[in-house]
Amino acid sequence: MFRPLEWFLGKFSTDMGIDLGTANTLVCVKDRGIVLNEPSVVAVRKGTNEVLLEGRAVGLAAKEMLGKTPGNIVAIRPLKNGVIADFEVTEKMLRYFITKVHDGRQWATPQVVISIPSGITAVERRAVINSAERAGARRVFLIEEPMAAGIGVGLPVTSARGSMIVDIGGGTTEVAVLSLAGMVASTSIRIAGDEMDEAVMGHCRKYHNLQIGEQTAEKIKMAIGSAAPLEQELAVEVKGRDTLTGMPRKIQLNSEEVREALLEPVRQIIGAIRQTLEASPPEIAADLVDQGITLAGGGSLLRGIDRAIGEETVLPVKVADDPLTAVARGTLRFLEDIEVFSKVLQSGEDH
Repeated sequence: MFRPLEWFLGKFSTDMGIDLGTANTLVCVKDRGIVLNEPSVVAVRKGTNEVLLEGRAVGLAAKEMLGKTPGNIVAIRPLKNGVIADFEVTEKMLRYFITKVHDGRQWATPQVVISIPSGITAVERRAVINSAERAGARRVFLIEEPMAAGIGVGLPVTSARGSMIVDIGGGTTEVAVLSLAGMVASTSIRIAGDEMDEAVMGHCRKYHNLQIGEQTAEKIKMAIGSAAPLEQELAVEVKGRDTLTGMPRKIQLNSEEVREALLEPVRQIIGAIRQTLEASPPEIAADLVDQGITLAGGGSLLRGIDRAIGEETVLPVKVADDPLTAVARGTLRFLEDIEVFSKVLQSGEDH
């Protein structure tokens, strides 16, 4: 049904692509590229969903509060494993991001393309659409993350030639073989950057009796983490709380220990890649011998992960240029050419 007011306001709204990630949310708009890249974190008053700082304690402002809030304030991540865990807070986060892109204009009603994990249910899809609509979007398209990442890194997704994308995000790892604007085979596992951080936290607790927070674990992973032996091993000083005495303490942690801690999540990611390759038709598998595997997402920045995957699959593996923004760039390309790319949507995904 044609709604004149909605159409009129839409003329003054900026359509956007949103990579709604467990760890970070990226927003991009036509002709401007990525305009916003902030953590998917919201600070609320405990017992309520009231967002602090008059609704502005979202993203970077809220992430600084993670693990450091007084008892009456909670910094929460409303998405878990790539899906909405807190419907109301996700809606408020999306509204904040949409309003920020529109320079504070509350009445904006943009058309929005949102990336979602390929393994989520119909109910979870509906939750994303509802959250975006309640946050002000007039029309919502959903695109699966592996397809968005493939489009974003420039893979020939609409051709008959098979190509493979592995998107290692914060909450999920998405593996897909793409051909003719569709996913020939895909696997989505809830093992990714967050699981790696938890593995580092578990290692420090088990072997050093040291309790550390999520942000510290992430910094360790980025500073000295690896999936394959390094030419020169690294070390870092880690501070936390002694689990036996309860007192603050610091230790030295080396990259060999962290690699050992990350072994299990890396092994599971490689297992998902093997599973997807085994499900691919022979003709597509033949294409992949030459095309190889392209890695995207923040997890692809883990040192040596391309080498570890290459050794297991015996295929060429490369990390995409600017892997952190691959999915966001894919949503933008989709937005710019909706007529061509709308065929990658399954029925019922546009609304």
